[in-house]
Amino acid sequence: MKVTFDKQAPATSDAIVVLASQGGKLGAAAAALNKATGGHIGRAIKAAKFEGKKDSTLDIVAPAKIGAGRIVVIGAGDTEKLTPLDAQLLGGAATGQLKAAKAKTAALIADLGGKPALSPAELAVNLAYGARLRDYSFSKYKMKKKDEAPEIASLAVVSEETAAARKAFKPMEALIAGVHLARDLVNEPANQLYPEEFAKRARALTKLGLTVEVLDPRQLAKLGMGALLGVAQGSAHPARVVVMRWSGGRRGAKPVAFVGKGVTFDTGGISIKPAAGMEDMKGDMGGAACVTGLMAALARRKAKVNAVGVIGCVENMPDGNAQRPGDIVKSMSGQTIAVLNTDAEGRLVLADCLWYTQDRFSPQFMVNLATLTGAIMVALGKENAGLFSNNDELSGRLTACGLTTGEKVWRMPLGKEYDKLIDSDVADMKNIGTRHGGAITAAQFLQRFVNDCPWAHLDIAGVALDSPKTAVNQSWSAGWGVRLLDRLVAEHYEK
Repeated sequence: MKVTFDKQAPATSDAIVVLASQGGKLGAAAAALNKATGGHIGRAIKAAKFEGKKDSTLDIVAPAKIGAGRIVVIGAGDTEKLTPLDAQLLGGAATGQLKAAKAKTAALIADLGGKPALSPAELAVNLAYGARLRDYSFSKYKMKKKDEAPEIASLAVVSEETAAARKAFKPMEALIAGVHLARDLVNEPANQLYPEEFAKRARALTKLGLTVEVLDPRQLAKLGMGALLGVAQGSAHPARVVVMRWSGGRRGAKPVAFVGKGVTFDTGGISIKPAAGMEDMKGDMGGAACVTGLMAALARRKAKVNAVGVIGCVENMPDGNAQRPGDIVKSMSGQTIAVLNTDAEGRLVLADCLWYTQDRFSPQFMVNLATLTGAIMVALGKENAGLFSNNDELSGRLTACGLTTGEKVWRMPLGKEYDKLIDSDVADMKNIGTRHGGAITAAQFLQRFVNDCPWAHLDIAGVALDSPKTAVNQSWSAGWGVRLLDRLVAEHYEK
């Protein structure tokens, strides 16, 4: 979908979207369109008793004198309380209605009655942002597409502040591309996206200005990443660790760092998972997908920050060379781990990647993302990611950015009482705790590999794959976390 910002709607289009505030009131531009239709829109609103409630829609066949086939009215609710996120959701809803109407060309009148909380440019930009976020599908493997709605080729967003809107939308376009990249990676099947291929796709981001290093098993062994390599040893696809760097900040300034779990498929290993639902484990690399999409977004918008993204890419398979329950592995940190359950593999991957990141880069902070535990979904469902942190400031910033972007997090506890549950009689630690508090003991495990670096662990098992459907996402993967972390960087760490 190509988005433009224009003073007037195109002379012809398949559909026009207008917004109505609470009470079914139209803004000035929409009222002018209503007048041009001879009051057609107003009569339809009255006949349908359309009150402009948030998320409500009214689809009208346009009269012949208007150069559009349909007019879609979307309720915006109380516009005096409208937030940027609300406007994004309205934009996403507009795309949904346009797709349902099979419109190829459309106009969206960014105008509201009353005293909207957003300026005309803010409204236009956030409507366009939400519309583009929703404009995504993963259909590259569908050979028969006859029943699918046509793609929306163009959307003209009509606003009185076009210059300001165009300028503000440029970094948002970079962010949209990052979100869509993350969605693509999670949606890919595991026979197409395995560790070597993931690394290849990450390496391709050098064209954006990123510096990308790919570490192979020989290099990982030399570094002492025994925990990560232990997970990978049962697969025909060898492990890769990818290091992506963006140098947009002051020379010599400490980077911000993001670490992602990249298990491209997780059978559970010898501790094999039940067959039902195992196909979803193609998405067990949602953390690595987020980090990759984020680094691409930072590079595209030329963020004024030094940033590092590290992803550990492995496949957890149960062949004759796979690690066994009861094996002991030595991590890069020198700490030993008794592997009691081979399906608790993500924390082994992250242990070495976190240690490597803090040891090599001495970052301002580290945020890791991982589809780590089913236990976090028991605690929080699929609306919030679990947040664990050793730093109150970083935790507070992530929480606030989550509310702003709609990618919400909820802080969970850490403590010595939980930590002792992963002590082992035969090694420095074991990779699982007791039946209770599984998401917490997993986080306690990771904390042993961060030293004093400010750190946050986001358990995204409930949000990154089979994501909740929203107005800005109807995909199996929302590309969760890219918007959250980009906001964190933009608000607090760019100089």
